[in-house]
Amino acid sequence: MLRTPYYLIDKAALLKNMEVMDRVRTLSGAKTLLALKCFATWCVFDLMREHMDGTTSSSLYEVRLGREKFGGETHAYSVAYADDEIDEVVSHADKIIFNSVGQLERFESRSAGIVRGLRLNPRVSSSSFDLADPARPFSRLGEWDPERVSTVIDRISGFMIHNNCENADFALFDRMLGDIEERFGALLAQVEWVSLGGGIHFTGKDYPVEAFAARLKAFAERYGVQVYLEPGEAAITGTTTLEVTVLDTLTNEKDLAIVDSSIEAHMLDLLIYRETAKVAPNEGPHSYMVCGKSCLAGDVFGEFRFPEKLKIGDRISIRDAAGYTMVKKNWFNGVRMPSIAVRELDGSERLVRAFDYADFETNLS
Repeated sequence: MLRTPYYLIDKAALLKNMEVMDRVRTLSGAKTLLALKCFATWCVFDLMREHMDGTTSSSLYEVRLGREKFGGETHAYSVAYADDEIDEVVSHADKIIFNSVGQLERFESRSAGIVRGLRLNPRVSSSSFDLADPARPFSRLGEWDPERVSTVIDRISGFMIHNNCENADFALFDRMLGDIEERFGALLAQVEWVSLGGGIHFTGKDYPVEAFAARLKAFAERYGVQVYLEPGEAAITGTTTLEVTVLDTLTNEKDLAIVDSSIEAHMLDLLIYRETAKVAPNEGPHSYMVCGKSCLAGDVFGEFRFPEKLKIGDRISIRDAAGYTMVKKNWFNGVRMPSIAVRELDGSERLVRAFDYADFETNLS
């Protein structure tokens, strides 16, 4: 048995998401690019590349990883490129998407050798978190003025629009896409491709995949464009657990269990967005607040129910531990970094990567 903590990626669960990915691609004609900002654990790229068309990135290192480890189409995007990285970005990318007209103009000559696009900000989004809302007031994410964009339309061939966030509501997606068409339709008709970004939960239970695909196909035909999607969590939701072990139990008005992991170090989004982790089946007569082992007072995974009283050495599986977890893990408090393991399609489990003191030491200097 592997030593905890470790992230366990289940390829069978991943394959189910990939099968939905294939349905969307086939029915709509859209291409799908894995959003590396969400998930970049390349030990399972061998499976994912069979069902997706490439990757999209947010930085130089991500675009390089996409090119070297995934292949297919490699889209480069960044909120702002630096002078000393633009040439290397271009060397790894098939398409480069600029966040602003200013960046496009600044690097026009140095990006002349590849396909170029521009990010649009439609000023509407599905995000319920201001922190993650790309259409928030004063947003720096993309150009919102069609007249300004029209001045550079001859220098680009496509657009990227990212305004969905964990959006499982097809009607809302449809309505917002209509808003985008109303605002930018004249510009959309002048380009060859449009990426509608990520954040669309089309692999979720009961999502109307056929209606979604039909909407994408109609959009593509109306404007004569190749549609791209940039799924992150839609690709990997429900595929991975964080396996932890109970180190201690105590009581302070509630029963508490301390495990050998930490939300700040290993599932940071729970802390950032003040969300509770997921444990299944989460039922039984015994309730525990499951706590991380860091010194942060609020290092708490959540309160869960168990069929038996927890004791030292018991294992707990924290669900949905793929998206925005491994890409954000850190060495806070020097808590042992979770290993990465894969459950293969035949059910066998293999250790892919373990981290030790040397990794902690070399993380800083």
